[in-house]
Amino acid sequence: MDMNEIKEIFFQECEEQLAELESGLLKLNDGDRDPETVNAVFRAVHSIKGGAGAFGLDDLVSFAHVFETTLDCVRSNRLDPGPEVLKVMLKSADVLADLTNAARDGGSVDEARSRQLIKELEALANGEVPQASAAPAEPVAKPVVAAAPPPVNDEGFQPVAFSFDDFDAPEEPPLMEMPVYEIVFKPKSDLYAKGNEATLLLRDLSRLGEMSIHCDMSELPALDRLNPENAYFFWKISLKTDRGEDAIRTVFEFAEWDCDLEISLIDDETAQSGEELPMQPVPFDLSILDDEPAISVGVVEEEEQLAAQQQDIRNAAVAAAGTASNVLQMAQSAARAPAEKPAPAASAAAQSAAAQQAAASAATPTIRVDLDRVDRLINLVGELVINQAMLSQSVVENDTNGTSSINMGLEELQQLTREIQDSVMAIRAQPVKPVFQRMSRIVREIADMTGKSVRLITEGENTEVDKTVIDKLAEPLTHMIRNAVDHGLETPEKRLAAGKSAEGTVRLTAKHRSGRIVIELADDGAGINREKVRQKAIDNDLIAADANLSDEEIDNLIFHAGFSTADKISDISGRGVGMDVVKRSIQALGGRINISSKPGHGSVFTMSLPLTLAVLDGMVVTVANQTLVVPLTAIVETLQPEAAAIHSFGANQRLISIRNSFCPLVDVGRILNFRAIQANPVEGVALLVESEGGGQRALMVDAIQGQRQVVIKSLEANYTHVPGIAAATILGDGRVALILDVDAIVAASRGQSLKPEMSLAAAG
Repeated sequence: MDMNEIKEIFFQECEEQLAELESGLLKLNDGDRDPETVNAVFRAVHSIKGGAGAFGLDDLVSFAHVFETTLDCVRSNRLDPGPEVLKVMLKSADVLADLTNAARDGGSVDEARSRQLIKELEALANGEVPQASAAPAEPVAKPVVAAAPPPVNDEGFQPVAFSFDDFDAPEEPPLMEMPVYEIVFKPKSDLYAKGNEATLLLRDLSRLGEMSIHCDMSELPALDRLNPENAYFFWKISLKTDRGEDAIRTVFEFAEWDCDLEISLIDDETAQSGEELPMQPVPFDLSILDDEPAISVGVVEEEEQLAAQQQDIRNAAVAAAGTASNVLQMAQSAARAPAEKPAPAASAAAQSAAAQQAAASAATPTIRVDLDRVDRLINLVGELVINQAMLSQSVVENDTNGTSSINMGLEELQQLTREIQDSVMAIRAQPVKPVFQRMSRIVREIADMTGKSVRLITEGENTEVDKTVIDKLAEPLTHMIRNAVDHGLETPEKRLAAGKSAEGTVRLTAKHRSGRIVIELADDGAGINREKVRQKAIDNDLIAADANLSDEEIDNLIFHAGFSTADKISDISGRGVGMDVVKRSIQALGGRINISSKPGHGSVFTMSLPLTLAVLDGMVVTVANQTLVVPLTAIVETLQPEAAAIHSFGANQRLISIRNSFCPLVDVGRILNFRAIQANPVEGVALLVESEGGGQRALMVDAIQGQRQVVIKSLEANYTHVPGIAAATILGDGRVALILDVDAIVAASRGQSLKPEMSLAAAG
């Protein structure tokens, strides 16, 4: 693996760390004060800084270092993560992402913004909290001037001047000896696996002051139960230093998560009372460790400790004895101590080793695979599904009894093909969380540009969808977020005047429904001004002045290219490009978008998208000698209409009675212009379907051929967009069949046109 490949892996990990950073900061912004959340945020920045330093990315390292220092103040409870503090940190996370992208793609960042944020972060680290979050200054106690002491009386008693006002005044620090810290350092196996050396950490620790150390080998198992990849030793250290606990933790900052570290300040009485195990001074020869090249000490240490118990291992470790000789001397001194505790039973050591192995195997192993390889696998599975269907079709046509061993083998092949397809599709399924997190930055930037106070709430972030869909979601969501903040939400003054809170809310939700993913973007703003939209459409010659449009049709006008209700062009809006891009992007994914707006209460944009663009389960039907596929997720039930259940309604509408309720009957062949007149319902089959809007319709088809799994082929990419048709597929006999867009057919049955420019609410 060359350096470029390693660097690419680093940037991929940076994306994960940035997502973790964004998620943690948003939790803190919502009031979460869990220490683990703060630690996760700190680790993310720390990991980025460490990796960037290995590749010489100085700008990224410098900014991450300042950011990390401020986060460390939050972690040590020296800085309260209030709203103003988190506002600076969220902006810093955005700059950190920009610096990472610039380092990867060779771009540039706004240096002025970076310098400004560095100053703000340094100010926070120095305790200069923004005024909005600053605590009131405590009153300074006034010095009390004591009067001259009165003379001693006849009994030798001398009165002492005393004032109760001095209780709150800080006492002068008494002269005392240097603090003593007790440190318990217990490495995990991951510490050695990552190339860290316990000996070097102890060397750095010894530079802080006078140190005594004891190596505990009580967990060391017998040789036949020894796992060379485990860590069995830990150290108890007594350190006398005036550098403070932060300096001690700095020594272990790169190994803090790969070890158990306990640091406590002990008083003089505790320090003088003695320990159960004696603490011996360690005469570290620092020149030995500085002059020799760095080697892996973790495993060598274990071998040398075993040398005290096993002669064979001592012979193997002689060559490395010089490197960790101090640790060996400490272990031997501890072994000769009279107050030594007996080692635990071998069974306890074995249980400890088993517990460590279980913990190490708890994490699910993962691998990184190029997306091109996954795409090729998806295509091959699609071809497998088609060939399996063709083979089954051929056997059915040539085998009349239907009980041959070939049929049984084909059924097993069909089941295996389905399992392979499900497994492969699960590989490409990913949560929408990364896309949703990216929207947080968009909200912050647009809110700052417009002077509005906005809060983004996300729900259903773990909803999974095909990666192809996720990759194409970012652009339409970005335009919709910008539209919601700029056009939907009012200014704080207008919101307060309307009886609302000054802070506007944008809610982004994802959920599964009927085999599709539904994404809703809702705001609590003023809603769509339909009068303004209608007048703007008339001015742009999009509709006639006397056109009679429903509220839904007026709302859909905002999707026209070049349409905008902004009074002036700005960096955010005014050119009429955003919502047009949304419409085209959703159509390209085979989806639909609906608008629901209530004046004074806000708007809801609902996008319905397929979970995958590869395969689907469908029911193959015949309509006017044409073969169509109806998505199985939309079908509630099938039924054979009876003449008594059919009722006429209006000029050309018909209803079907289903369990004492009436449902509109829709002739699919008539809607798609496959035939000029409506077919007789009694001679066909009715498919009871549920549309995205929640209503039910009975789709009338001529016959049902069967249920099959079909491979989706884009009709737009190979031909053009056809209203009422979502995509196409290849059947087992090699014929092309069209996949029905159920929601478009239902919308057309309500009187809406199937023309693309007029069916925006049912596009796709």
